[in-house]
Parts: sequence; structure tokens; C-alpha cells
Amino acid sequence: MMYRFSLLLTSIFVLCSCASTELQVADQQHPALNDEKFPSVHLFPVETEEEIFYLDDAAQSFVRKAIHSNETIAPDANELVSSIFNYSEMGLLYRNSANSVANTTFHTKAANCLSLSIMTYAMAEYGGFDATFYEVDIPEYWTRRDGFSLLNGHVNMRIANRKDPTLVTSSSWFVDVDFDPQMIRRHFQRNKISKQEIVTMFYNNKGADALIENSYTKAYSYFREAAMLSPHIPQTWINLGVLYRMVGDYEAAERSYQYALTLDDDSLTAWENLSLLYRRMGREQEANEIIAKVESRRHSNPFYHFILGEQAYDEGRIGDALTLFRRAYKLDNNRHEVLFGLAKVHYELGDVHTAQRYMRRAEQLAPNEQDRNRYQSKLSAISMLH
Repeated sequence: MMYRFSLLLTSIFVLCSCASTELQVADQQHPALNDEKFPSVHLFPVETEEEIFYLDDAAQSFVRKAIHSNETIAPDANELVSSIFNYSEMGLLYRNSANSVANTTFHTKAANCLSLSIMTYAMAEYGGFDATFYEVDIPEYWTRRDGFSLLNGHVNMRIANRKDPTLVTSSSWFVDVDFDPQMIRRHFQRNKISKQEIVTMFYNNKGADALIENSYTKAYSYFREAAMLSPHIPQTWINLGVLYRMVGDYEAAERSYQYALTLDDDSLTAWENLSLLYRRMGREQEANEIIAKVESRRHSNPFYHFILGEQAYDEGRIGDALTLFRRAYKLDNNRHEVLFGLAKVHYELGDVHTAQRYMRRAEQLAPNEQDRNRYQSKLSAISMLH
């Protein structure tokens, strides 16, 4: 399950990323919050955690039917996950912009990965399972929506059967769940995050939706709640900075970006936003110095080019994908993912021999048996067809 964003255009904000540190409560007078700028913020209440994870009778009934009720067999997380995936495949519309609470996701069957994550967690919790959220540490890459550039991220989860010595489990004690249509993201390192941080992501996403719709006070309400709930997450302060910039409060925007950088000095999103703000303020030299550093770091990251290559390949831009995978390969020629990307594009271009060569190399460098078997299977399929 996935999701995180960050706006660019002349701004860049982050919808759903986060870092895992000790939780605390933000001071309502935090210098990067600006209630005076949005006096009607109280007219836009946000969903509570209970509302976000609520399931009605129909959704609860779905969970009960999905899991075993035999007195001698423990409820099985695999059965629940299988039912959720089957339900998803029967008409669920995947939309990046569909940010919804668990119950709405279940009934409307339109959701992004974060919304699916929230629904699945709520169902697992109701079914008596232990569920854990994870954020996947993927390289930055961008998509476009309504004139904004969005920085995407990814979350997934693990659902575990609760151990009961009096009952027999029918399968392994846990199952990993990932709704992401781009399978490649599942191979990156992931970090455990809290339910509270997922709620913060939800608020950031909803705030981003409001910002795109030019509903600035509503956006502030969501970003403010995210900042109050998890003040340690820099992306929320970046989002606030973008909002302040869009309403013309440049001083507040600068304070917000600078605070985000005290939390994560390596945030390219925060630095890039700050450079864009400085350019708007006429501080060209400072803006140029920052953007030069950002571009240098970004272009020296092989995974930055790799992720863009994956996106180009998925969109059918094979020539662009080849260029991007080659850039990634030049920076690091020992990553099996990059080699597999090169194999894919060469196969699409009809160069079977080169595709096989890269595939064999990817197989040799694969870090686990699962990936090695995957590459071997693809090699066998290519050999059979040619």
C-alpha cells in the first residue's frame, strides 16, 4: 500500500511521507503555525482517528465472513488479506487522488494505496489481528496532477495472527500486504511507523487535495492538525510553507521551510521549495546556490534515474526509459533492479540478445532466491519465445 506526495509547480509539498522519531505534542503557538492568516479555520474540522478507521456493520460483516470461525482453528490473516484483494479486484478503482476513510473506501471502491492501507488496518484490527504499518524508503520521483508536481512515496503493512496455544493456525503467522501496482517499490528498505503517523499522512494528503482545489483555509486546517499531531515530521512543515507561499505570506513560508530543515537537513524537497521561494522574493543568488546543490545530489543518485526510468517504461516511453536506466547504470552498475530495467527496455526494442545478457547479470546480483527465481523464469520465457 502506498502513498506520499509533495507538490512542485512553483512549489513542492509532501503529502504522505514521514520519519519515525519520538512523538510529542506541538505548541499551538509554534512559530511556523499562523492561525491569524486563516481566521475561519474552525469551520473546517478534520476527521478524528476514530472516524478514519471506523467500519460500519456491512464492513464488519465482510471481515467476519472472510476469516475462519471454526472453534478449533484460529482466525487466519491470510484469509482476510485474500478476501480484501479479491474484493479489490472486483471493481475497485485505483486513484492516486482518492483519499478516503476506511468505511468510504470499502463502499465506494475508489482509493489510493494509503486509503487501502487504512481500510485493511481497520479490518485487521476488527478481526483480532496485529497490524503494523511500514514506510518504504524509495527514491524520490514525481507525478503530475492538475498542474502540480507531486512527490510520491509508499507505505505497506504486515498483518500477524495472534498466537494462541489452544488453537491451530492453518498457515504462517504473518502476511505482508502491499497494494502498490509498481512491484519494484517492494524491494526497498522499510521502516516501522505508528498508526498516529499514518493519520498524519492522511491529514497531509487531504490538505494537499484542498490546496490543489484552492481551498486554502481547509488546507491549513489539515496541515495544522498534522503538525499538531506529529510535529517531528518535516513534510508537514514543507506543506505549510507551500500554502503560505501560495497565499503570499513569504515570511511564514520561509519560517516553515527553515523549521522543516531543522528536522531534516537532507530534505531536497525542503531545499528546493526554499530556493523557489527565494526566487519569488528576488533573492536570486541564494536560490541559485541552493538549486545547484539540490540538482547535484539528485543527479548523483542512481535510484533517482531508475525510478524515473520505471515511470517512463510504465507510460510506454521506451526511449526515455532506456536513457534513464543507462544513467542509473553509469552511476551504479551492480544494482539488479537497474539491470532488469535495461533488460526490459532492450527486449521491448527487439534486442533479445542484449536483454538476455542484462537479465543474466541481474540474476547473478539478485540478493535473494525470490528475485533470482523471478529473473530465471523470465530468462526461460524469453528463450522459449526466441
